[in-house]
Amino acid sequence: MRVLFIGTSDFACPSLKALLDASYPVFEVVTQPDRPKGRGQKLTAPPVKSLALARHLPVFQPVKLREPDAVEHLKSLRPDLIVVAAYGQILSSAVLSIPPLGCVNVHGSILPKYRGAAPIARAILMGEKSTGVTTMLMDEGMDTGPILLTEETEITPQDNLESLHDRLAQIGADLLLRTLAGLEKGTVEPRTQDHSQATYAPKISKKEGRINWQSSAQTLCNLLRAFDPWPGAYSTWKGKTIKLFRPSVLEGSPEEVPGTLTKANSQGIIVAATDGYLVVKELQMENRPRLSVEQFLRGTPLEPGRRLGE
Repeated sequence: MRVLFIGTSDFACPSLKALLDASYPVFEVVTQPDRPKGRGQKLTAPPVKSLALARHLPVFQPVKLREPDAVEHLKSLRPDLIVVAAYGQILSSAVLSIPPLGCVNVHGSILPKYRGAAPIARAILMGEKSTGVTTMLMDEGMDTGPILLTEETEITPQDNLESLHDRLAQIGADLLLRTLAGLEKGTVEPRTQDHSQATYAPKISKKEGRINWQSSAQTLCNLLRAFDPWPGAYSTWKGKTIKLFRPSVLEGSPEEVPGTLTKANSQGIIVAATDGYLVVKELQMENRPRLSVEQFLRGTPLEPGRRLGE
C-alpha cells in the first residue's frame, strides 16, 4: 500500500511520525510552501517539511494543490491511500479521486462540531468541557465526510491552546494508526455525519484577541486560554498594548467598573469582570518578552484602581 501524506503544521507531525514508525510505506510528503516568519521575516519551512527531510522523504510544495500541474504530479505518484492532517487547503475532487482507498483526514474535534480551521481554539473559547479527534473519509466539503473513528479528551481548566493542541495531536496520531488497521481488517465502517448538528470553527484573527471587559470572568478566562500562545488576548495599559496569560477565575461580586485592576502582587493581578474577577499570572507588554507577574512588576508597576482598556 503506497501512502501519500499531506500536512503542514505541528499538529500533523505526530501523525506522520506514527506512520513512519509503524513502517507504513509513506513515499512522499506534500506540504505548504516555505513562508516568511518572525520579526526578520526569514523564510521558514513548515514543521512537516522539516520532519520529512529528517526522515529522508521527498517533499512536494505546490502553492495550490488544486492547480492542474500539481494534480498531475499526484496522479503520477499513484498512491493507494492519502492521509491528510492540518494541511491548510481544501482538497479538490480531482485530488480526492486519485487514491483507490480514499483520503483519510485527522481532524482536531469530535465532528460534526467545530468543522474548519481552528477547532481547538474555538472549543476552548466556547467553554467546552471536552473535545477530541475524528478520523474521517474526505469529501469535497469542509470536514463533512463520513466519520471513521473518534476519541474524546477532557478540556481541563488549566488547558490553553498549546497544551490541548499537543495532546490532541498525539491522540490523532494514535487514532490514525487504529483507523488504518481497522480499515485493513474491515472492522472500521464509515458513518455519515449528522449535518444538522454541525458547528464551525473559522480561522482565528488577531483582532479577536482584544479583551472586552464587559464580559463574565469565565468568558475572559476562556479567551486568554484559547489565544495562548498565539495570537494572545490583549488590552491596553497607559496607551500601550498588554497581553495577558495564565488566567483563572475568582468568584465575587465586584463593585468596581469592569476592567479595573483591584490588586497587583507577585501572586498575580486581579481585574474586575461583570460577575467576578479575572486572575492573571503572566503578562507581556508590547515589544517586551512574556514574563511572570513577579518579573513583570519589577520593571512595570501596575497601580490598583486604574482600568485596563482605557
